[in-house]
Amino acid sequence: MPELPEVETIRRDLEKEVLGKRIKHVEVTGARSVRRHESPGDFASRLDGKKITAIHRRGKYLLLRLDGPEVLVIHLGMSGQLLRAKSAREPLERHTHVVITFTQGGQLRYVDPRTFGELFVTGDDVEHQVPDLAHLGLDPIDDVISWSHFGERLRSRHTKLKTLLMDQRFLAGIGNLYADEILWGAGLRHDRSSETLSSQEIRRLARSMTETLQAAIKHRGSSLADEQYRDLFGEVGDFQSHHQVYGREGKACPRCRSPIVRIRTQGRSTFMCERCQV
Repeated sequence: MPELPEVETIRRDLEKEVLGKRIKHVEVTGARSVRRHESPGDFASRLDGKKITAIHRRGKYLLLRLDGPEVLVIHLGMSGQLLRAKSAREPLERHTHVVITFTQGGQLRYVDPRTFGELFVTGDDVEHQVPDLAHLGLDPIDDVISWSHFGERLRSRHTKLKTLLMDQRFLAGIGNLYADEILWGAGLRHDRSSETLSSQEIRRLARSMTETLQAAIKHRGSSLADEQYRDLFGEVGDFQSHHQVYGREGKACPRCRSPIVRIRTQGRSTFMCERCQV
């Protein structure tokens, strides 16, 4: 699933490519992708003629503000992609479910093989109207928080660190991949209880979180073997070549040279170094 760095990469691309453009026509060929609406026609009619005036991100959600009291909300789910096409003549990718055509030319296409993602239009007070957004926690990139406040929040939860990092009500946007990378950077085990961290460990965790996510954004996100994550231009990310532990089972830890291990818990894989993560 695309996580914060991938969604932020797409947001920045959208800001350059579609901000200020007016929507001429919307075609929906996959009703499941707009399932919150009564019909594909209802979804399309709420976008026709609207201008995109701002583009924001909340966790793993993209919010495209329109020139009216409405917002187009996009969640990529497991395999969703947003792709720019310079003209309607460009061939459609398989599993293209929504095509937005602009009056200035060009299209924005939503592709989703597994159809867990979705697009929907809602009112301007989006966080009050959409419970998924209303309950999101702090954004580890956009929200300014001191390490001491971060530590207070950690210690109050009494939860395993990886579980807490991935809790969208605590921090918005971090998933399985980046939780592993962040914890390796901080030298902390996935199953450490959050209230046991020292002040020094809290600082290491806060620093690793910021540095890992910023580096991933700089490298335009991570594309794994299936290459289901692609940016707005259809290109794969590059951060997978900089992973320290994720997907590196049996390889040497970059810090201590011990082998990276893979642990299965509750149907999810955790990659870590048992020697230098404590």
